Amino acid sequence: VQLQASGGGLVQAGGSLRLSCAASGLTFSNFAMGWFRQAPGEERMVVAAINWNGRSTYYTDSVKGRFTISRDNAKNTVWLQMNSLKPEDTALYYCAADTAFFSPRPTYWGQGTQVTVSS
Repeated sequence: VQLQASGGGLVQAGGSLRLSCAASGLTFSNFAMGWFRQAPGEERMVVAAINWNGRSTYYTDSVKGRFTISRDNAKNTVWLQMNSLKPEDTALYYCAADTAFFSPRPTYWGQGTQVTVSS
């Protein structure tokens, strides 16, 4: 199983980024997908999650109204649209897959993509 995350970068506060995660080696539509982040000195935490058919989503409180998670099962891809970014969103972002919606310890992890928001 491979989860290839991309789309991170450096952006000014108030800006936007769109993260992508392309999955392979698994039956994508059987899995809920999530985005986690880990800032230096902090624990990894779930930011957003989406169930297998996209009809259920979860967002941590700090990103509600700013981030949107979506997926396309035909493309084996999940996205995280991040708007109105804040310096506190700076972290290494990971995508993850699990059959449960949504496990704090998902079965599969992708490599991280760095998001840095400057003030």
